[in-house]
Amino acid sequence: MSDTRTSGILLHPTSLPSRWGVGDLGEAAYRFVDFLATAGQRRWQVMPLGPTGYGDSPYQSFSSFAGNPQLVSPDILRAEGLLADEDLADMPYFPDDTVDFGAVIPAKQAILRRSFARFTSSATAEQQAAFAEFRETHHLWLADFALFMALKQQHGGAWADWDGPLARHEPAAVQKAHSALADEVAFQAYAQFQFFEQWGRLRRYANERDVKIIGDIPIFVAYDSADVWGNRELFFIDDDNRPTVVAGVPPDYFSATGQLWGNPLYRWDVLAERGYSWWIERLRAVFTLVDIVRLDHFRGFAAYWEVPGDEATALNGTWVPGPGSALFDTVLAALGNLPIIAEDLGVITPDVEVLRDGYRLPGMKVLQFAFGAGPESQYLPHNYERPFVVYTGTHDNDTTLGWWRTLDEGARTHVQLYLGRSGEDICWDFIRLALGSVAETAIVPLQDALSLGSEARMNTPGRPAGNWGWRFAEGQLDGFLAERLRQLTELYGRVPAPPVSEGAES
Repeated sequence: MSDTRTSGILLHPTSLPSRWGVGDLGEAAYRFVDFLATAGQRRWQVMPLGPTGYGDSPYQSFSSFAGNPQLVSPDILRAEGLLADEDLADMPYFPDDTVDFGAVIPAKQAILRRSFARFTSSATAEQQAAFAEFRETHHLWLADFALFMALKQQHGGAWADWDGPLARHEPAAVQKAHSALADEVAFQAYAQFQFFEQWGRLRRYANERDVKIIGDIPIFVAYDSADVWGNRELFFIDDDNRPTVVAGVPPDYFSATGQLWGNPLYRWDVLAERGYSWWIERLRAVFTLVDIVRLDHFRGFAAYWEVPGDEATALNGTWVPGPGSALFDTVLAALGNLPIIAEDLGVITPDVEVLRDGYRLPGMKVLQFAFGAGPESQYLPHNYERPFVVYTGTHDNDTTLGWWRTLDEGARTHVQLYLGRSGEDICWDFIRLALGSVAETAIVPLQDALSLGSEARMNTPGRPAGNWGWRFAEGQLDGFLAERLRQLTELYGRVPAPPVSEGAES
């Protein structure tokens, strides 16, 4: 990570405006990059970009390597001759302020299938060659993923419920399925091709405007994923295809029974024997899409909470040592010094700090966690050091305005005294506090820049439905907002300010 002071906005692409029911990689994404550049923001933070599974969460993806086809822009496909107006004529109208995943996913799938049919019948030689090269370049993960999705299309359900040899990923069964489902496999590969093409162009556009993209890697992967299906020997999976131990976090102040995430746990001994090759390829793949990576649940690399697979809660778990420096030394040797942010929120033990600081990885500070405790709180800006990334809030927090409205009197008074302000404009009070801190990077969720309340919250952990759907509307990113953000960013030295003209009064 560079030691240059910088700042940016947290916004997942699904939250962009779009006629097609979910934000995508079309014109609105480019306008958002332009807004960032105008506002002096040099970072765009997104959540994991993979295809979403259970609960539409980007943190429960069908693959750690693939992209989300829902982000593919129909407008770009139409401009490239891969869709015609009649292919889009029967699309319903969707709400502008939220994503109705149940309606959007089949509608976008239908669009992509029509595009694939046109591609199959009329693609130019150049387009066909590009697709063939993509399939070859990404073969290590794409072949399994495309077949995995084709099998889900055919059989439904989780991979563990498929026929025995296929569920066990036996080579003969896999080869037979590839042959039988060749057309569907090709379609799934095509959807990935279009995602990677469109995202690659958008990323280049951002980089040309001095905007770098911060991506996200969850430490664990989804049970129902091509990652586990195709690499079951890397996970604690029994002969009945069920995880014997799963991930979670222990009981704490917020939950008497802890949090049972349910992700299958890695067999780190097997990964070590293989030189951590799967993790190296995972990181290599993500860094083809983004410039900087946030490692989610970083503490799990030092030690993780292991829960028996048949438990109903996370109460009866135990701490188990993670791979520690062995993994990071191997990754460093293979890929070089990577720009990584360590998500080190919560109760962090000394071994986690040693691991983080040993590789000079910046950790995270969240302003919403700072108040209501004493002056020694690690989240209060007077306790920061430079190699940190400060956030007003994250995708798992309420918006700052929503949080402020629910504070008890003591915490609210603490905020007012610390800021020397009433809190009437709490979102921008927090933005000023973050930008003015010594933290190397400051990130603001777009909801806070727009001063939105709880109705704009992205995710409520533990809530089974109704998450991940928030979208902003056309026209909300106006010139006034960009100028207000840029002025503060320049004031606190996070973007080069224009020179002060001679004779200007102080």
